[in-house]
Amino acid sequence: MVYMKIIAPVFVIAIVGVLLAGYGAINPQPIKQIDDKVEITFWDDSEDPDRIALWEELIKRFEVENPTIEVEYIALHKDSAKSKFDSAIASDDTPDVASVYTSWLPEFKDRDALLPLDSYFENWSKKEKINSKAIQFNRKIIKDNLLYGIPYTQNLDILWIRSDWFEEENVKIPETWNEFFQAARNMTDKSKDQFGYSIRGGVGGSFQLQRLMYAYSGIGEYIKDGKSTINNQKHVEFLKDYFALYQEYTPKSDIANDYNALIAGFDAGRVAMIQHNLGSYGDHMKLLKDNQFQVIPVPKSMDGRFVVEGGNTIGLSIFKDTEYPKESWEFVRFINSKSAQSYWNQVVGQIPTNSDVLNDSWVKESLHIKKAIEIYNDPETIIYEPAFYLPEYRSILNLMVDSGIQSVLSGKKTVEDFLDEWAIAIEDAMRRYENKYPVQTKRPD
Repeated sequence: MVYMKIIAPVFVIAIVGVLLAGYGAINPQPIKQIDDKVEITFWDDSEDPDRIALWEELIKRFEVENPTIEVEYIALHKDSAKSKFDSAIASDDTPDVASVYTSWLPEFKDRDALLPLDSYFENWSKKEKINSKAIQFNRKIIKDNLLYGIPYTQNLDILWIRSDWFEEENVKIPETWNEFFQAARNMTDKSKDQFGYSIRGGVGGSFQLQRLMYAYSGIGEYIKDGKSTINNQKHVEFLKDYFALYQEYTPKSDIANDYNALIAGFDAGRVAMIQHNLGSYGDHMKLLKDNQFQVIPVPKSMDGRFVVEGGNTIGLSIFKDTEYPKESWEFVRFINSKSAQSYWNQVVGQIPTNSDVLNDSWVKESLHIKKAIEIYNDPETIIYEPAFYLPEYRSILNLMVDSGIQSVLSGKKTVEDFLDEWAIAIEDAMRRYENKYPVQTKRPD
């Protein structure tokens, strides 16, 4: 591995000055080893300077508590991070430990890149503090049902709105889908270059779009009887209305919107509503005052229930080729401690997975996190589970669906064709998975 290295032991050389009469000899004797450090490499897709500073602070705290371990931190560009990991796995040049999206775990495991963490986790005295459902989900999506990632944060897609604009224009804050589409129209004033909504049409748009589709339809099964529900008629109906907003009530540039462009449009005062997750809270706070914006839930489904995506977490994973699994686990354990999780999630604005942190005052006072927890804890909320267990799942969304959105927005493809192609890709991947792992044709409950 390129990045791993062990720092050579440093010995204090005792100068035992035994000056023997007549000889004048000096005999060096090693009497104490004071430093035997290991360096591990940590990767994360934190291109934002504030996020980088956050990790650097946590690494500094970790190194103080663990003076024999140094962490080399490499921040990857968010939109190219997955391809960096792919290249690293292909060339056997992976980091020791990394921040990994839950949806990446099955593919990385299928490529034999990850180290199972079960023995470390089971022997950890604080394991009961970590969200058991998130741990269970991470095991469930892997074909061998072992644990390859310890989630340190949980997310939820919501709507960020310019509440000050809604108040000025006396427009009702949307609670239903009809109100959402009407608000996008009412908040648009092209004479001011102001738009009611902004679509993420570029990199990463597929994940957000999928969450909106299921939130609208209320469908709780991603695959039913071997058939994908992606191209369900309710999703066709929704996307026709949703994509019809483009250019009429959204900026024309939305077709290329990646994360940064989406957030910049909102924070710079060009759009009134965006769909994103809790994690952009820190970005909004940089340019907006807290009385200028607020979070609202994505509207309930047409039959009146919140529908959210399961497994919307990020965790730490250890790569199989590490020479320092013990030291890497110490870093995983530290990041999932109460103090580290509290610090990370407070700065970023996401939900901690350590139950002790949920009692912190900042969590209780954070309106957007309180709202997200309310939605997750609502007994009527449906949690649908995408086919994360398919090793091809992420590639289908990254390589096919992202570009498919642009084809629809540019008028080169119909909504029906777009959804049919998406559904067929998932079903084909499902068949290949079942052929490769016939013993697990039936997914565990």
